[in-house]
Amino acid sequence: MGADQATTIASADAASRLADRYAAVRAASLERARPLSAEDQAAQSMPDASPVKWHLAHVTWFFETFLLGPYLSGYRPFDPMFGYLFNSYYEAAGPRHPRPARGLITRPSVAEVLEYRARVDEAIQRLLAQGVSAEAAFLTELGLAHEEQHQELMLMDVLHLFAQSPLHPVYGPGYRARGAPPAAWVELEGGVVEIGAAEGFSFDNESARHQVVLRPYRLSSRLATNAEWLAFIEDGGYARPELWLSDGWAMVQAQAWSAPLYWRQGEAGWSVMSLEGLTPLDPDAPVTNVSYFEAEAFAAWAGKRLPTEAEWEHAASARPEALRQLYDAAWQWTSSAYLPYPGFAPAAGAVGEYNGKFMIGQMVLRGGASITPGGHCRPTYRNFFYPHQRWMFSGVRLAEDARSAAARANDRAAEFRDAVWAGLSRHPKSISPKWFYDARGSELFESICELPEYYPTRTETALLARIAPQIAARIPDGAALVELGSGASAKTRLVLDAAPQISAYVPIDVSASALEGAAAALRRDYPSLTLAPLARDFTQPGELPAAIRERPRVGFFPGSTIGNFDPPAARRLLQDMRRLLGDGGLFILGADLVKETAIMVAAYDDAAGVTAAFNKNLLARINRELDGDFDLDAFDHLVRWNAVDSRMEMHLASRVRQSVRAAGRSFEFAAGETLHTENSYKFTVEDVVGLAREAGWGLIERWISPPPAFAVFLFG
Repeated sequence: MGADQATTIASADAASRLADRYAAVRAASLERARPLSAEDQAAQSMPDASPVKWHLAHVTWFFETFLLGPYLSGYRPFDPMFGYLFNSYYEAAGPRHPRPARGLITRPSVAEVLEYRARVDEAIQRLLAQGVSAEAAFLTELGLAHEEQHQELMLMDVLHLFAQSPLHPVYGPGYRARGAPPAAWVELEGGVVEIGAAEGFSFDNESARHQVVLRPYRLSSRLATNAEWLAFIEDGGYARPELWLSDGWAMVQAQAWSAPLYWRQGEAGWSVMSLEGLTPLDPDAPVTNVSYFEAEAFAAWAGKRLPTEAEWEHAASARPEALRQLYDAAWQWTSSAYLPYPGFAPAAGAVGEYNGKFMIGQMVLRGGASITPGGHCRPTYRNFFYPHQRWMFSGVRLAEDARSAAARANDRAAEFRDAVWAGLSRHPKSISPKWFYDARGSELFESICELPEYYPTRTETALLARIAPQIAARIPDGAALVELGSGASAKTRLVLDAAPQISAYVPIDVSASALEGAAAALRRDYPSLTLAPLARDFTQPGELPAAIRERPRVGFFPGSTIGNFDPPAARRLLQDMRRLLGDGGLFILGADLVKETAIMVAAYDDAAGVTAAFNKNLLARINRELDGDFDLDAFDHLVRWNAVDSRMEMHLASRVRQSVRAAGRSFEFAAGETLHTENSYKFTVEDVVGLAREAGWGLIERWISPPPAFAVFLFG
């Protein structure tokens, strides 16, 4: 051996594992070549591609040149000409055959290349059996990683070759990129983070590990789909120069690009050339085989941007559970140029030409593709291609800037402060009940729902349990359930259990902590359900994620929370839901019906005082978050039935004349003056149906529980 025996691998098990890995990787290359004829393996479709036969020989030349020659005593090359034919770009290893002419190498034959591989494999196994130095072990690992790269290149090049044929040849199944659940935005705080290789095998371009500063950002939970790319095309994406970089627009015009590389348009619509032949375009599958120029233009059209490679790596390391299609769909373009990291040093010797010499003019891709060998990917992996190239399996994950958690918290704090100031300045004083629901308030409300006096929850729950199959029969396959004020999502489970065809759930709640707890439990209990929680005020529902909007939508608003709104506000909310759920949307609404006054009053003034604590928690929250000085003992929990307006009212009544402070302002209370904190309207069936009709909803069905009466309505 050419290395000092003191540096050989100490463990025979380690050497055995390396030998087993070598055998497995080499066999995988032959397995990828197996479906191909000798003619398939000899052809070259363009200068950027290479014949499969050449790939099989080149990776073998790597082991022969960098391992067997230096480290196996007495080894003689299989054929001295192979160094010229199968060297790729290693200047230090000598001259080489021109890349664009690799398809002209008709000899050696495929059979001779396979014989070459077998001879080298036998010699490598002899070398490993002797024990090798740490340097030789690293070169073996480098060679195997290099071969895995060429396993991917083989299928890239085969697809490009087959795409030139009018016969649309089929390579075989098993490499299709599948769709993912609806997109959601994954929030990342950024800050000072570390990227780059740390432990285990890595290429030299993944080093040195170093710090970068990231502003808060968001990444899409999945890759852009064919359906979204089709919308880009239909909106003139390839004909709008304002979306494109200058060089990209020049490429569009010069190459007449109008769709991704392998898309074909015919009388039956769009199809795509894949390793399975020409197949109908799958709208839910990730778009692939797009250039950096196309990816950047699509991001501009979507009003987003591409992530930097530091953002991608940080997200893949910090939030892998939230990001789909990281490594098994398509490599993802970043906005980062392929440049050396601070402290980068190329590997010693000829293998130092492997990455460093290409650090100019190319862009970084991250992740992995459906054709990438299993186990080959990692968060730090830096792939790179020229911005115009698109025969590789490349896709798009969108990104955008975000506000920090502290900034979002400041916004919520300012909104709460303004609401408190405005509410305490009114005559009479009043504050919206939505401010009840901080974490403590949400806990107290869940306790209220279990009280014997509080009939609405148990009555509605029993009714929902009985009618859930009837509701489920109306819900279409693949529907998304959108719940307002979801809280702990307890009643939601009745609908989810009865309607397994529901594919996605969008809980909307102002309490982020309550939302996170409920979502975690649902993810555990309903692993196939896509969750897209939205922490926001449901009275301002905004928009749903784009992929949710593509599904049938069913609104869910249980608990008679509609009773917290006066009739005009309730009508506006129902109108907002009509818009949010779209044509064909369904809406499940719970509403408490008018009944005996004593029953209703007891429900809001329980003997245990839980509702009183819930009411007074609003003052405690002002003290906690707005530096208030409310004395909770100086206020009484007050409940009234307002027969004129058909509503239960909750107040906090000042027991004495007093001055209070909140967020730096003083407010006066007279003895007996109240702060109105909640209305809970009670309805007749005709009231609810009429209100919904005014908002554009039509009644499909309604159900009423036994006394104390509660109603559930299905509108469409």
